[in-house]
Formats: sequence, C-alpha cells, structure tokens
Amino acid sequence: MARRPVLAIIQAGGAGSRMDVLTGERAKPALPFAGTYQLVDFPLSNLTNSGITDVWLSVQYHGSTLEQEVANGRPWDLDRNRGGLRLLMPQEGTGSTDEEGFARGNADELYRLRDQVRAFGPDALLVMSADHVYRFDYGEALATYDASGADCVVVTSQRPLDEAGDHACVEVDDGCRVTGFWYKPDDPPGTTVAAEIMVYRPEVLVAVLEDLHRELAAEAPQGDTGLGDFGEHLLPRLVARHHVVAHPLEGYWRDVGEPHKYLAAHHDLLTDDVGIFDDPAWPILTRHPQRVPARVLAGGEVVDSLLSPGCRVTGRVERSVLGPGVVVAKGAVVRDSVLFADTVVEAGAMVDHAVVDERCRVEAGAAVGEPGRPEEPDAVTVIGRDSLVVAGASLARGSRLEPGSTAD
Repeated sequence: MARRPVLAIIQAGGAGSRMDVLTGERAKPALPFAGTYQLVDFPLSNLTNSGITDVWLSVQYHGSTLEQEVANGRPWDLDRNRGGLRLLMPQEGTGSTDEEGFARGNADELYRLRDQVRAFGPDALLVMSADHVYRFDYGEALATYDASGADCVVVTSQRPLDEAGDHACVEVDDGCRVTGFWYKPDDPPGTTVAAEIMVYRPEVLVAVLEDLHRELAAEAPQGDTGLGDFGEHLLPRLVARHHVVAHPLEGYWRDVGEPHKYLAAHHDLLTDDVGIFDDPAWPILTRHPQRVPARVLAGGEVVDSLLSPGCRVTGRVERSVLGPGVVVAKGAVVRDSVLFADTVVEAGAMVDHAVVDERCRVEAGAAVGEPGRPEEPDAVTVIGRDSLVVAGASLARGSRLEPGSTAD
C-alpha cells in the first residue's frame, strides 16, 4: 500500500429511483447480485483485499436494510476495535440546515462530512460508489496518487460510445492528466468514463467544497448546499484549477444502477466469470445464505444459468440467475431473467426478460414479460417484493409491479 493513513468512504446512494420498484423498500447497495452476493460486497471486498481497514459506509435511504446485509463488517474482517467499518446515517440537530438530513448528491454529501474527514486526518481520501460490479486493487490508484502528486485521481474505465453519455466522460492527455470533463453529455466526446472511484487530497477537497458552497448555496433551496453530484461542480472545478490525473481500471467494470443494466450485467456472467470471482487470492466476500444445495429434479432443464443454494427446479431455466430458495415448477419456463430469493414460479407459468424481487409468486399459467434484449431500457419487466401474479394473468413487456401488489 502506497500511503497511510487512508480513509475510504463508500457512498451508498440516495433513494435509488433508477432501479424503480426494486429499491422501494431497500437501499440500492443491498440489492442481490449473481444470486448470493449484494452490490455492496464489491467495494467492501475490494477494500479488504487492498488492505484498507478504515471504511465509512454512508447510507441515505433505508439504512436498516443495508445494516443487516453488512453485519457490522464481519464478512470482511472489518468488525474491529480500531478502525473497521463505520455506518454513517443522516443526522438532525448537528449543524446548519444545509448540513443535516439527506444529502442532495454525492458531492453535497462530502461537504456534510468534511468536518469528520478533517478530524480523522487522512493522507488520502478514497471515495467510491456502491452500484458497480468490478474487481480492483485500490492500492494501484493510491500509488498513482503518490507518484503524481495529484490533488485528485480519477479511476477510469472504457464503455461503448452509445453508453458513455450515461456517465461522466473524461479527456486524458499523454501524461495521464485529466484535461476535460463532461457530466452525462448528450454527445459523448469519447469512450473513457469515470468509474466513480476517486482519490482526493483531503485538504484540497475540503477547501474546494467550501469554496463551491459559498458560491452556490445562496441560489440553492433551503437545506441544500447546491453542490449536487460530483460531476456537476466538484470535478469540473478540480480539473479547471487543480492537478487531476486518471488511473485506468483494466478489466471488467459495469454500472448496474438501472434494471436493463442490472440484467445485462447478469447475462455477462452466465458463461464467463469476466475476471470477477475466479481469483482465490482476491475473493468477493459476502454474508452467505445458509441453505441446502440446489436441486434440479427429473424433467428439470437448466441452460447457461446460475443457481443459488436452496433452489428447486423441475421446469426449464434458460440464461437466468435464480436466488436462494427459488422454485421453478414442472412445465414452467424462466428465460433471460433474474429471480430473487424465495420466489416461486408455478406449473406452466412463464417469466421472460424480467427481474422479480424476493418472495413473489407467479401462479400457474401466468406470463411475466416478453422476449427482448438485456440492453433495451424499456424491455425489462420488474416485479417488487412480496407480489403475486395470479393464475392466467399476463404482465406485458416493460411492466412494473409495486411491492406487495397483485396482478390479475
């Protein structure tokens, strides 16, 4: 590791509205991935494997759901007396109106945490999002931070040009200095995007945040700093006035913050590990479910799919991921879909190109979704937890069913 002390802040996100009904009752980083993992497992595992043990997990919405999943940091050896995992929840009665309650973006959140960061006194502040799937040694970015003397290191990835506009686009010169920055542009200038992993020089970050607050707060609504997300004001200011360099993340990196991206990322894993889970020296750790082994019984067929512990399949499963305890009955078909824990698909039912939350039931002969491609934003049918699709009912392609609903 290049530098100590290092403080890591995982920004676990706000309401997660882009994930629609799947985050109506849970924090987005608590969403399952690949059956037995959660999204928050990826930054936590990468931090542990990188040797970083001072970790703050900042939760804005449905914090209790994430608290249960991280189990005080135990799976990552972060339940310790010195350092370890600390959960940060929104607070009231601790400061001015624009320093309390829910943050209005990840830069806004850093401003609200600035005094705590200053009191900790890190040499480097490592900040990351919690809705991406990747494997990365943060020590590499810290080494770039040390070697370059940069005020900020932006970890970058490559995405197809038609996806780049969903991210912050970065222009980098031959010396790896960031010379241009565009936040979710309509016309992306290239395929290099910010992977939402940054190393900040703490004193520079705090000074820039406070400068921006003085400039923006007067025009912002009450209770809002005006800083918004990192790409709106913070990174453009750093690029314009300070030393910002890029560090490329080699290998797989995926944003899974929308249902079609979430489904597409699962499709990536069905027949190829994509370098995420296959290294025993760099395990992705999680709070494993204690279930019996999965069973594929007589008449059951499974093609290019992932089955979690406790699954029971007597129907047909194609190119799908089944969470713990999922049941696919005789004559049922699950195709190009992700089913969360303890969902049941009864005899003769069909689930196609859908994401179905936990404890749902698709009764006999019902149809959920229609064939499509995982990268099509409006094609994925999404069903909230504890929902029922009654026998013979049909949910069209792209439908949404709120948690606890009944479709008949």
